[in-house]
Amino acid sequence: MNEYQQKLYELLLEKNKMLSASQAQTWIELLWEDFEATYAKAGREYKGAEMTERIVRQWVENHGSRLHEFVANNPKYKHLLEQDKNALN
Repeated sequence: MNEYQQKLYELLLEKNKMLSASQAQTWIELLWEDFEATYAKAGREYKGAEMTERIVRQWVENHGSRLHEFVANNPKYKHLLEQDKNALN
């Protein structure tokens, strides 16, 4: 996890107390990769990690408190975001 992702991870943990540390990390990695892949598929020029961090930060600010609800509506990602019964919250 890079420095930008680390800050986003910490922000998400503040915003959503329902997520474990591993779930928050997974969310940040998924959101980061999704933005970069979508941006590239659209044929846009890569603007750097700073831009990706800015966009993912907006998503976390706007939707972070409800991300734990996503799994119920999207079973495709359940295996990635299930609560780890062995993890300490």
